[in-house]
Amino acid sequence: MTLAEVLFAQDLSVILLIAVGMALLFRWIHQPLLIGYIVAGMIIGPYIPPFSLLHYPALLDALAEMGIVFLLFAVGLEYPIARLRAVGRTALIIALCESLATFAAGFAVGEAFGFPVWDSLFIALAISVTSTVIVSSALQELGVLRSSDATLVLGVTVIEDIVIVTLLGVLQSTAESGHLSVLALALSIGLVILFIAIVLTLGPRTISPLIDRVNATGVRELLLLAILGLAFVLALLSSLIGISVATGSFLAGVLVAESKSQAIAHQVMAPLKELFGAIFFVSMGALMNIGLLPYYFVPILAFLATAVGVKVLATYLSARGERVPLREARLTAITLSASGGELALVVAKGGSDVGITSGFVLPFIGALTVVTTIVAPYLIRFAWKGSHPASEPSTTPGG
Repeated sequence: MTLAEVLFAQDLSVILLIAVGMALLFRWIHQPLLIGYIVAGMIIGPYIPPFSLLHYPALLDALAEMGIVFLLFAVGLEYPIARLRAVGRTALIIALCESLATFAAGFAVGEAFGFPVWDSLFIALAISVTSTVIVSSALQELGVLRSSDATLVLGVTVIEDIVIVTLLGVLQSTAESGHLSVLALALSIGLVILFIAIVLTLGPRTISPLIDRVNATGVRELLLLAILGLAFVLALLSSLIGISVATGSFLAGVLVAESKSQAIAHQVMAPLKELFGAIFFVSMGALMNIGLLPYYFVPILAFLATAVGVKVLATYLSARGERVPLREARLTAITLSASGGELALVVAKGGSDVGITSGFVLPFIGALTVVTTIVAPYLIRFAWKGSHPASEPSTTPGG
């Protein structure tokens, strides 16, 4: 092996071993693994003195890009078109009101602190995210995941994920033009919608049946290669037209979910999703210059308060406006206040990728994500304490 190959293998070993160590530690102290991976990245990265443990820091960025593709493909894999159609009017309206209200409020807070416009936009989008992983995990632990109340919550998260991925594509596409204007914004929105429409119109008639034919061979390696190829091809196409790779990989997941091979695709992709998901969070931690955070303590608190407050208020009011019962509206509002998570970090990486956000934005959003990841499960347990919907039948949200 050449010296370069030795150093490359050494970097991968360092990344994986420290990630495993931090994961074991955080599991032992009963804290989310996501935070453990971010801390592992901080230890590995170039911003923690006295020196970086890696010889090729660019490796982290490449691994993070791959992590985005796997993570968003896995998200899309949960959303076959039939499920998207089944999401009721109530869930759709709540999701739009909650995510757009939080985005607008977050942008206003950023402007009030004098942040550059693009920094305000990307931070606002990041706090608009509700962590589907945190919410579903907390509800499962409480034994209420299949209740009618939880069905409404999960229906809202379906729409919100799509809204966030779409807005990320719009922001990145607009940023590529170099200036923010009504015309540039309109063109970006049109481009993203056109791309999504073409993929979701042609894909189920061509790509999804092709995935089934590959699966019919009975060779799982071929199925894995086919779905990986689809994920990276759509990620590449979306990148080439100036849209986030997250959009393309998410749509690839939707197309596979639309096939009859969804369950098997879940099985073959699970190890890769877990591996690259962990590496993505490690990479994010390593790319965060946490030395900048002390200068932004007050803005971080302001954004946290805004995210929780606006999400609770907007969700509750829109739910009541849709005649959701008082108790269910309260449960939904508090549960959906769990902002942050993996998609928030994808948003932060998206701004960094197009070179439009300042250096502090990634660690800023990372800090917000760490805090909300810790606090959110307790908020959800508080909201559902004393409730007894576990025995209720599941219903379609908004039906």
